[in-house]
Amino acid sequence: MTSSPIGLFGGTFDPPHLGHVAAAKRCRDALGLERLLLVVANDPWQKSPSRTISPASQRLAMVALAIEGEQGLEVCDFEVARGGESYTIDTVEELEAQGYRDPWIIVGSDLSATMDTWERARDLQQHARLAVLSRPGSPLELPEGWRAVALESDELDISSSMIRQRLAQGADVSELLPEGVIRHLGDHDLYSGQG
Repeated sequence: MTSSPIGLFGGTFDPPHLGHVAAAKRCRDALGLERLLLVVANDPWQKSPSRTISPASQRLAMVALAIEGEQGLEVCDFEVARGGESYTIDTVEELEAQGYRDPWIIVGSDLSATMDTWERARDLQQHARLAVLSRPGSPLELPEGWRAVALESDELDISSSMIRQRLAQGADVSELLPEGVIRHLGDHDLYSGQG
């Protein structure tokens, strides 16, 4: 078993933005992580029924571009490679098979109250620790029953849904996205006509 700390920062990343990068760096530093994996959801089952999700291959490529050159941050394709709906517990078990125990799962404070709705939430409690990152407009509270810590973020009030909406309207989003993602969007027409 490896003792080096590892973190999982999962998401749809549709698209990844500067808030994601800032949050990942804050968690890497605050938790002393050698590796922080940005885990791209293949089919984010709590979102996909209500809106169109960009292809996983595009979202993987954008995350890789967003964190280019950032020490200790890595894009992770476990969930995309597995296919189907994406469950964090499966990723945690895959890491355990590679020798990583007790990874940190990083969630925003807007999601921390929903942890009991996650697939096999009780197993997840036993096999992982939780880092709850503050989000604008959401109270920073730790869910009961989890080994959890609270982390203050940079409070960048950016959301992927707002960026998709602005792109669909033809508005400028250059101050919200890493340069690599901006280049990728210039080459691929992902969000025109979407909200």
